[in-house]
Amino acid sequence: MASEKEVETVIVGNYEEMESEGKPRDIKSRLLSLLWHGGSVYDAWFSCASNQVAQVLLTLPYSFSQLGMLSGTLFQLLYGLLGGWTAYLISALYVEYRTRKEREKFNFRNHVIQWFEVLDGLLGKHWRNVGLAFNCTFLLFGSVIQLIACASNIYYINDNLDKRTWTYIFGACCATTVFIPSFHNYRIWSFLGLLMTTYTAWYLTVASLLHGQVEGVKHSGPTKLVLYFTGATNILYTFGGHAVTVEIMHAMWKPKKFKGIYLLATLYVVTLTLPSAAAVYWAFGDMLLNHSNAFSLLPRSPFRDMAVILMLIHQFITFGFACTPLYLVWEKAIGMHECRSLCKRALARLPVVIPIWFLAIVFPFFGPINSTVGSLLVSFTVYIIPALAHMFTFKSPAARQNAVEQPPRFLGRWVGAYSINVFVVVWVLVVGFGFGGWASMVNFIHQIDTFGFFTKCYQCPTPPMLNATAPSPPPH
Repeated sequence: MASEKEVETVIVGNYEEMESEGKPRDIKSRLLSLLWHGGSVYDAWFSCASNQVAQVLLTLPYSFSQLGMLSGTLFQLLYGLLGGWTAYLISALYVEYRTRKEREKFNFRNHVIQWFEVLDGLLGKHWRNVGLAFNCTFLLFGSVIQLIACASNIYYINDNLDKRTWTYIFGACCATTVFIPSFHNYRIWSFLGLLMTTYTAWYLTVASLLHGQVEGVKHSGPTKLVLYFTGATNILYTFGGHAVTVEIMHAMWKPKKFKGIYLLATLYVVTLTLPSAAAVYWAFGDMLLNHSNAFSLLPRSPFRDMAVILMLIHQFITFGFACTPLYLVWEKAIGMHECRSLCKRALARLPVVIPIWFLAIVFPFFGPINSTVGSLLVSFTVYIIPALAHMFTFKSPAARQNAVEQPPRFLGRWVGAYSINVFVVVWVLVVGFGFGGWASMVNFIHQIDTFGFFTKCYQCPTPPMLNATAPSPPPH
């Protein structure tokens, strides 16, 4: 009981100047508390759900065209459950690590715990290095994907500029996320982000049903193994948003209450992703194979423009979600993590944005890049490594007996937990990384061969040739 209380007595945040402990709460402090300081269970739920359902909402119909309706639905349900389970494992390991460190009188008041530090404290430096490499690379490309999505979406409102130019512009806009200190300060953003994706999901569903099926629509998927496993790994990526679980937990006032939050967030996300992907695929069928962004097939209307604008704002928020752990790692590397000046820390964070900006211009393949990141990075970062780490942390009888978080009884306690962990590792290693890695790399290389690096406008409509109807010159 004492250790439980110890875990729950959490003072979160690196920015003590933002705290108002022991001070009278004036209007300003109450407003900041309402909009800025978020550490409740509800804040964590909004952050998890908002982070999980970003731009993939627009690429899931593309995955359904590759997988077919039945496989697309089953993969969403399967990876949603596996994602909820591994998020639970990460939360259990975080609580275990934090409890052990606090028993040693370690103070986390000015320090944000991250996943690689949990691995280091529980399993040693080799696990830390592997976790750090996978986690940072995944979050780097996750930020790249958000930037690519911004350019892809705005093009459907304003095509006066090509997508590469829009990437330059939104790269500068997203760089302002350096001023958001931690997940503790995403309260209003995560709430608004989820409202925005909810609107977009139901717009896609209703607009597709009202539009009806296009003439001669075909639903021939799955037709090729390459496309099948490419679509499956995009769904793997969709439910792999828990790479930031530790940072979200650390932002909570009572992190031990997190364990069921991610699963509840996933259940809500499925109510958005399944109807929207199924409806768009029903309406447009195989046309989606050449249109990875669902917006590109729906006719322009004020409702579509509103959905595009809301998704743009949400992608800015999700860019911050993916980048914030990178900012924190960079701060720790250069010795700025405990600096109290927000402006100095923001300036120190800017170099993190530059490689993201550059990679988004090099690989603007909206859709295919999701599958590649899903198979090569997400598979290890948020599925295989957490499952293995949980098994190795509690491999001894003493560790299992003294574990702060015991596995649920209805799953069979430790026998059930180890059985599920083995299934996760084998399934994701074979299907996600093996077949998925092969398929996504074949597809990704095909995009490079077709469009090339630094392509100016990926999957933009080809302008008609000006001289296509010009009469031939008369013979001499």
